[in-house]
Amino acid sequence: MTKHIFVTGGVVSSLGKGITAASLGRLLKARGYRVMMQKADPYLNVDPGTMSPFQHGEVFVTEDGYESDLDLGHYERFIDENLTRNSNFTTGAIYQDLISRERAGDFLGGTVQVIPHVTDAIKERFWRIEEQTGADVVITELGGTIGDIEGQAFVEAIRQFRKEKGAADCCIIHVSLVPYIAAAHELKSKPTQHSVRELRSMGIQPDFIVCRSDHEVDASLRAKIASFCDVESDCVFENSDCPSIYDVPRHLADQGFDVRVCERLGLEPRECHMEGWYDFTDALLEAGEKDDVTRISVVGKYTQLPDAYLSVIEALHHSGVLFGRHVDIRLVDGEALSQENVEEVLGGSDGILVPGGFGLRGIEGKVAAVHWARTKKVPYLGVCLGLQVAVCEFARSVCGMEGASSTEFAPDCAYPVIDLMPEQEGVTEKGATMRLGAYPCKVVSGTLAEEAYGAPLVYERHRHRFEVNNAYRERLAEAGLVISGLSPDGRLVEMVELPEDVHPWFVASQAHPEFKSRPDRPAPLFREFVRAAVARHEGCDRHDVSPRSE
Repeated sequence: MTKHIFVTGGVVSSLGKGITAASLGRLLKARGYRVMMQKADPYLNVDPGTMSPFQHGEVFVTEDGYESDLDLGHYERFIDENLTRNSNFTTGAIYQDLISRERAGDFLGGTVQVIPHVTDAIKERFWRIEEQTGADVVITELGGTIGDIEGQAFVEAIRQFRKEKGAADCCIIHVSLVPYIAAAHELKSKPTQHSVRELRSMGIQPDFIVCRSDHEVDASLRAKIASFCDVESDCVFENSDCPSIYDVPRHLADQGFDVRVCERLGLEPRECHMEGWYDFTDALLEAGEKDDVTRISVVGKYTQLPDAYLSVIEALHHSGVLFGRHVDIRLVDGEALSQENVEEVLGGSDGILVPGGFGLRGIEGKVAAVHWARTKKVPYLGVCLGLQVAVCEFARSVCGMEGASSTEFAPDCAYPVIDLMPEQEGVTEKGATMRLGAYPCKVVSGTLAEEAYGAPLVYERHRHRFEVNNAYRERLAEAGLVISGLSPDGRLVEMVELPEDVHPWFVASQAHPEFKSRPDRPAPLFREFVRAAVARHEGCDRHDVSPRSE
């Protein structure tokens, strides 16, 4: 029988509920249990696809093409499972479905209400992921903070679900802030007490409390919290700041967190195999202590919020650890970059990466970054928009197509080398209408792409509306741009690159390979990009840069 774990948050948002949930998932999977994860978000957007990265960070894309909350990226990286659209739902999605059913007459003229209809729809999502995955354990994180008005229906649904499923098969973990008051030189438990009281007033008694703080929460304070919040003294755990998010599983395991959860749910606490994970975290720490770093500049447009490029940043770190090097990532605002200052801003970079994005702002700065990387022979990786600006730069500088651009930015440009995909013509709605999810790509033999993947057919996740215009493909190829990846029908350009005799490593992909990167298996293109950047930094051939395990 599937066990359910619900993770709620108290006092403030952005506490790290997702990392706590993902860490527990990692530990339970290391004990041989099949784990699936889910995020329930109380906001009214149907999905995060139309939300600004400044507000919500990156939009993570699943294999089946769902635009999801960035926490699903953490879940996938920690439990090493490809999640689906069933792993993320919002109030907006629940209401959209209910209203559609009401309009269709499904409720036979009855009054549609929050209770029971909204709560039943939420519970159906809990049952659905259990039935469709057959997981031993489903971990569901509730977004927001206990006490938020928009989250009340979700809390009530959890209360009802636990009663229906059976208390023995469900447990509640409450992650709460324990703030440090500098003037008093002490940690305060009162916010957590109030948060748990609010949760209990809604009919839910937490089984475990995880104390988030920037200071260690000692045993005496944890005992106080246990007493005031009516939980067992050995069910309050501290989760103070760690050097890396990947250290959190070990930190919690050292306190016996996963063992107590297994006991609470009646699961056998099998032997825990975390050796590979701990090897990664040890290597990450060791690399971070080195003074010598490989510098990679990420030229984007949402640089004020690093979470906008979360999966890109993580994929770079995964690759750096593979080679035993620390990757120093610099976020560069494309809007502040030009041909005049590009040397000043990017000088000293061992690699240039242009990630995905939408809209005109910062485009010319990204083109300038591509030109600098190409002419200075600095390793370059383009992701989605990074491929499109690379094609624009090549068309302008090498093919002589002055003003070459994308019709997304310049609809009337003389050379629309990037154009709207035919199936996108006439699409007016923004949400969930792009080319989304995993698509196949035929890799051309003898290319850098083939060297990276080592396979003739690969699948990567997409999120875009525009593509390389086939009307210019032959002209670009004749000028030296290598089309190294194509859709199986040969219609869509998926990857481009420059020959090794022209540039040491220059590859761009229309897809988002960062979404599938794992700590122990970096995304192939990111891995080879970082290898080339390390080689440039150390003044050696990239083939001489070997993984640390070799």
